[in-house]
Amino acid sequence: MKKLLMAVMMVLGTSTAFAGDSDALKAITKANTYAEAAQLIETNLNQLVNAQEKASAYEHLTQLALSKFDKENAVIAQNMQAQLMKSKEAPYDTVGMYQAAYNATMAGLECIKYDAMPNEKGKVKPKYTDKLTPLISNARMQLVTAGNYYAQSGNQEGVLKYWGTFLDTDDNPIFSSAKAQEKQFIGQVAYYTAQFANQAQQLDRANKYIDIALQDSAMHKDAQNFKFAIAQRSLKTHADSLAYAETVKALYDKEPNNDMAFGTLANMYSGLKMEKELDAIITSKLASDPNNFTAWALKGQTLMNRNSTAANPNWDECVTAFQKAVAIDGTNPVVLTYLGFSLNAKASLINNDRAAQKALYTEAMGHLERAKELDPNREKANWAYPLYQCYYLVYAANDPRTLEMEKLLKQQ
Repeated sequence: MKKLLMAVMMVLGTSTAFAGDSDALKAITKANTYAEAAQLIETNLNQLVNAQEKASAYEHLTQLALSKFDKENAVIAQNMQAQLMKSKEAPYDTVGMYQAAYNATMAGLECIKYDAMPNEKGKVKPKYTDKLTPLISNARMQLVTAGNYYAQSGNQEGVLKYWGTFLDTDDNPIFSSAKAQEKQFIGQVAYYTAQFANQAQQLDRANKYIDIALQDSAMHKDAQNFKFAIAQRSLKTHADSLAYAETVKALYDKEPNNDMAFGTLANMYSGLKMEKELDAIITSKLASDPNNFTAWALKGQTLMNRNSTAANPNWDECVTAFQKAVAIDGTNPVVLTYLGFSLNAKASLINNDRAAQKALYTEAMGHLERAKELDPNREKANWAYPLYQCYYLVYAANDPRTLEMEKLLKQQ
């Protein structure tokens, strides 16, 4: 989020209001404050005689919002000069300025909507569109800065209002000229807004925004990971899960090098007890990519789960799979913990060969201590109990290392 490029503050401009013929429009255009004009429009919109009067009413409302923004923005400009001159700075209404940018954007879009409607003769003669378009385009760009202001404090409502509106209006042709400017940050805005929408349990909005983020090559991978996570959390029935597995399979068939799609599909098959499909996809992946970390890790996990409930477990193939994964990437605490657990399980089956058993526990200990080093707070992997087993069986019960791990386990 820190890398988010903020829209540059700019004077949005004002113009004189157009006074129409009806009494309702005259009352609106005489209003001197945004709040007063907005209230009059809300209560008298149906009394405006045609689309042209409605366009005039919203144009006046837009200009009132722009005036508020320009007033506060002028103070910011003066303060920048004051900083250079080391003189006193004046206070300004940050929240009011952002609200004014939002108001100008929304009122301006309403004005342009009515401005594009035909008159009584069936002719379309826009009066305000050309002049308002650059002004509300600039106002809309300020919503990026406003959203960032609220994101810094984790204000969910503010983020969804400002960044959400920025994204919701992105497909409006009125703002097509801003595409080149917003390209550098819209992916980040969409990705973080999707996260806030997800936290607010607004899944439709979260999916909408993450789809925008997916179009940004720099954000594509993170956005896709998050989209998978959103989808999986929303599954409620077995039928939902089967349907989603088919959706992921279609994506994986289209993008066979997509590790996230592969991992998600494998986990779906595992959760659905579709062992035949799970084995097939892992075997196929390893045949095409023998050095794929995810495939070896998933193969090890699959075998580990099966061995844990088997009457006659065989831990060798499981250990081999995890060893292959660790050889490719030795920085994953979960895989290191699973490897240590599997080695411990293999050691526990050995009878009458203390040296062989101790050698396996010692090997496991090295992997588990590496997992501890990488994930000391056990946020990803619970390495504590298998490491305690190693210390107990290699160093004995009263060894300080064993006692320290025993104390840690009692704190759980």
